[in-house]
Amino acid sequence: QGHLAESGGGLVQAGGSLRLSCEASTNIFSTYDMGWFRQAPGKEREFVAAISWIDSGTTYADSVKGRFTISKDGAKNWLQMTSLKPEDTAVYYCAARYTISTTIARARDAYDYWGQGTQVTVSS
Repeated sequence: QGHLAESGGGLVQAGGSLRLSCEASTNIFSTYDMGWFRQAPGKEREFVAAISWIDSGTTYADSVKGRFTISKDGAKNWLQMTSLKPEDTAVYYCAARYTISTTIARARDAYDYWGQGTQVTVSS
């Protein structure tokens, strides 16, 4: 079984930037789509961004498009977050999905592995 570990969360002022990292315990994740989800207190876990391992295609939630960028190199991936807003405050989770399709999934239950999460707090 593989494991995912997020890092890079923290407290930042509105308008600031953070870079989240997700490191996998095994290179098997180099052939998995990688995604980021977030969960704010009292809310459902929601899709943020994902990247295809096959063609490096990406997809983003409308709420972060143009501000967040996901990237991947082998079994590692990153979420660069800029122009952060207080509503971006949440626990951010890295996830991995085995697929042989270039269609990127946004559904939470499509992902097979999850990290423990890292807290991002954006102050106004």
